[in-house]
Order: sequence, then structure tokens, then C-alpha cells
Amino acid sequence: MTSSNTITLTTAQAIIRWLENQYIVIDGEEMRVCGGGFGIFGHGNVTCLGEALYEARDTLPLYRGQNEQSMGFAAAGYTKQWLRQRFMFCTASAGPGTSNLVTSAALAHANRLPVLLLCGDTYATRLPDPVLQQMENFNDPTFGVNDAFKPVSRYWDRIMHPAQVIQSLPAALATMLDPGDCGPAFIGLPQDVQGWTCDYPAEFFEKRVHRIRRQHPDADEIADAVALLRTAERPMIIAGGGVQYSRAADEMRSFAEAHRIPVVETIAGRANLVATHPLNIGPIGVTGSDSANSIAEEADVILAVGTRLQDFTTGSWTAFSKDAKFISLNAARHDAGKHLSLPVVGDAREGIGALAEGLEGYGAPDSWVSKARDHRARWDAYVAENVAHGNNRPNSYAQAIGVVNALCDKRDRVVAAAGGLPAEVTANWRTLDTGTVDVEFGFSCMGYEISGAWGARIAQAEREPARDTIVFVGDGSYLMMNSDIYSSVLTRKKLIILVLDNGGFAVINKLQNNTGNESFNNLIADAPTVPEAFAVDFEAHAAAMGALAETVANPAELGEAFRRAQAADKTSVIVMKVDAYEGWTAQGHTWWECGTPHTSASEQVRVAHADWESGRARQRKGV
Repeated sequence: MTSSNTITLTTAQAIIRWLENQYIVIDGEEMRVCGGGFGIFGHGNVTCLGEALYEARDTLPLYRGQNEQSMGFAAAGYTKQWLRQRFMFCTASAGPGTSNLVTSAALAHANRLPVLLLCGDTYATRLPDPVLQQMENFNDPTFGVNDAFKPVSRYWDRIMHPAQVIQSLPAALATMLDPGDCGPAFIGLPQDVQGWTCDYPAEFFEKRVHRIRRQHPDADEIADAVALLRTAERPMIIAGGGVQYSRAADEMRSFAEAHRIPVVETIAGRANLVATHPLNIGPIGVTGSDSANSIAEEADVILAVGTRLQDFTTGSWTAFSKDAKFISLNAARHDAGKHLSLPVVGDAREGIGALAEGLEGYGAPDSWVSKARDHRARWDAYVAENVAHGNNRPNSYAQAIGVVNALCDKRDRVVAAAGGLPAEVTANWRTLDTGTVDVEFGFSCMGYEISGAWGARIAQAEREPARDTIVFVGDGSYLMMNSDIYSSVLTRKKLIILVLDNGGFAVINKLQNNTGNESFNNLIADAPTVPEAFAVDFEAHAAAMGALAETVANPAELGEAFRRAQAADKTSVIVMKVDAYEGWTAQGHTWWECGTPHTSASEQVRVAHADWESGRARQRKGV
């Protein structure tokens, strides 16, 4: 029902119609800010939200998920590919369907990614309570499963009356598009309220074009930062993922060139610079490079741009001189003030521009730049040897990375997450073009790889359909979550997936051994409750989900299989065994704080603890 000033809609219909009319301009092209969604229907969302989504199936495409958690990962991969300028929603039924999304909400929260969660909830009237799959709290009937999303959401609401969406939806979108407060928005939808109607003001559904705010930093903060940078004899830039989200990679590169400042990259900031840029000194931190970590130890002023300075970047704060001074340029106040940094709160592109104006005429000494480049040259030589294959060396992650790196297109997207592959990709991948690497280590979440790549491929198909999305995944993560191989085949969103099988959770086995412990319950061969280990036929499993699949014996065969996958028009899975003990990247690591037993019956554990604790002497104290 419609009058001149109002439209009668259900709550669910109003949510979807409003989403249909929210737009953004990207590179001069106007498009919906919501690219569609991922959904698994159940009794908490099929009858009302499902009805509304059916009517919008041409404007907000709904991808059928296989697992709610993987839907959230796919939505995260989608928005990463779009540099947080667009997002997808996820909808799940009441109860376990919704609770399966908690982990993916945490991933989005840790990575500062916009994802909209539209989840079923119990009845507002409470007349049929307790309902199927309801979690009852005896002392608080308002407290349910959906409240578990409060600590992992940037915005949380439960719609108890249809009119509430008039305030809730704009607030959720404002949060998701705010560079300083970006993250997942959760909206709980009681099953009865979804179907209730309201006479909504017609203007609520008028087309609106949104912009992502570019906050210019405070002039005094810029002045303080410029004054400190001018004193630097050994300056360094840490480039984080926020550089890409600000679309500031070109500005950062120009700034570094103008002032001759070496640049190191975080895990999220990989692919801010191409590998061959003379000021790209490599990845920093626990999974970094000798080159970046060597200059970090000597740097006197460090400009951190768009990074939250997590412990793998800072080596648990042992990677730097205790006398080094930090300047943190970040859109989020919380991140800008970390560890006694001189904060510059604002957009990365605007902040870099303001710093450049104040630093005119300044340049780092030639001796410092030459030293940084020499370190990078030595690291490049190490990586070249590390990724080489032949001479009867055991198969390794690094070799597989080197093979793909040599054959892929410069605009192909590479996806990895958790386990040993983030470290190996971060250390050994030579970036061919900016914005082409997604190593999910913000939440270090196993299972993201294939699902996140599916979401990235959906986004990539909207902008660069001729390019490939390449997944590096270990056998452990594959077994944890692989059903989106089927999703990619169903939706014709081609992936190239490399399954590198080392017989279990080998990187954690390595940590176990490095801390003096015996191999236990990580490799399948060392699991105490496994009477007899056997190998999974990953090729047959992937083929059963409709993918092209083959198993190769060595990196040379991997290269041939990869070329076949490039030529194919559907998802390809290539399986290769790698050694669980040999072939790890041995150089480039900083100390990492890891709790070890202060006492143990094992002499090996006691010795390892003492050795591990010796690294604490280099740890900077701060907040």
C-alpha cells in the first residue's frame, strides 16, 4: 500500500528496499554500495526476509552459502577486493545458523571490514517461547545467542518494532563506511517483527549517494610530526593495509621517493609497493624479511601509516630500537595513539599530502638509503635461493610460491590465511602489482582461504573479469573449510586452488618443537588417538565437488598444472605434498612473545624457555 507520503512495507521488505537505494561513486562510476549477499535460509529468515530478497533478486543478487561461517569469510574477501568501498550482507536463520557467523564477525572486526549481518532472532512477543533452537537465559529473557555478537560488532541492534529500521539502517551503514570505526554491523531480526508492517515515509527509500569520509589531520598534529621527521637521520615508513583502503598507494610511493625514505610493509600492507621498487625494503616482523627487520633495528624515526601495529609487525615490540620515535598516521584514533606514538589522526592520503608539504626540502641521508637497499638485495638473493627447486630438495611452500609467482599475471589476486602459508607468502612472494595480495592475518583465521577467495572472485569479476584468483591453502585449513569449492563451481566464479599437503598442522608442530616440546597432536602421524594415519585423496574430494583436480609430484609438475588451470574456464585444484620439517623460510624472523612453561620436567623445554625469554630484553615498554 502506498500513499503520496508513505509506503506500507514489512520490516524485511523495508530493509531490502532501503539497501537497494544506497549508492556510492567509485572511479567515476555510480553503483550500489551493497553488492548483494550470502544466505542460508531457515525458520528464522526464510518466510519474511526470504520473501523480500526474492523480489530484489535482480538488484541484490543472493549467493547460496554452504556454511554460515564461510559466508562471512566470503563477504570479507569481497569487501577487501573493493577496498572497503562496497560490502555484502549475510543472512542466517535463528539459532546455530546465526551463531556460526560469530567467527567471521570476529574476523571482520579484527580486520576493520564492513560486513552486514541480518540474522534471525526469537519472537518479540515471546508468546511461543521457548522456540526451536532458542537459548534460554533463566534470569534475563532478553539475553540470547545474538548477544554474543556484541563484542565482535562495531554496530549492534535488535529490531523490536518496524519503525526502528529508520534509525538503525543509516547508523549501521555510517559505521561500515567510516574509516575510523569500520567493521561489521549486526542487526537481529525477531521472526515476528520481520513480517510486521509499518507506514514508512516514502523519502526514506529515495536514492542516496554516499561518500567515504576523508578526514584531514589536525594542523598541530601534522606540525609536530613534520618537526620530528625533520630530525630523522634514519627514517622508515611502515606501510599498512590502511594505505590501500585509503587508495593512497601512489601518494605514499611519491612521498617516499621525494624524501628518500625506505618503506617496509606489514602483512596487511603487502602489495603497497611492487617488489622491484628501490625503496621497498621488504615485509617486517615475525614473518618478515632480514632486510626490513635490519633497518627497523636502526631506524630513529618511524612513520607508521594505516597499521594497527599488531605483534607480528612489531615482533612483540622487539623489532625496533628502544630510542626510536613513532609517528602513527591512522584514520582510527585508537590505532594512532598506540605505544606512545605521536598520533596523527586522519585519512592516509590526506595525511601524507599534508606531511609532504611540511617536509619540502628534506631527504634521508644517502648512506641510510644505500644501507637499506643493500639489505634488500641480500634478501632478494636469499628468496631466489629459497624458492628454487631441483637438486633433490624436498618440496616446500616456498617452491610452490615461486612457481606460481613466475607464471601468474601481475593483476591476479593471491589469497592465503593462517597456518604456515601467511609467513611463507609474506616472505617469498614478489609483488607484481599493487593491491594484489590478501594474506588474512588480522584474525589469522584458518578456513578463510577458499571462502575469502570466492568472495574476492565475485568482486574481481565485477571489475577485472579476465584475471585469476589464486589460493594457497594447507591440508589443515582445507579440511576445516572447503565447501566453497562447490560454491565457486556452482556460481561459475573460477578459482585456482593449490592444496599443499604437509600431513597436518605443521607450522604449529614447528612452534611446538622450537619451544622444546615433542611433536604431539599436530601432525596426523603424531596424534595419540590415531591408530594408523592415512592420506586424504584431496584430488578426488575436489573433483567430487565439480572442480578440475590433479595431483603433482614436484614443483616442475606444479608449473605445468598451473598453466592448465590458467587455461581452464572453471575452478581447478592442484595438490602437492610438501615436507613438514624441511624447506621452511629460516631467515627474516623477529622475536615473538609466546608463553612458554617456566618449569617443566623436560630439560629441552627448560632450555627453550630460557632462550625464548632472553629475547625479552629487547622489548620496548609502552601502551
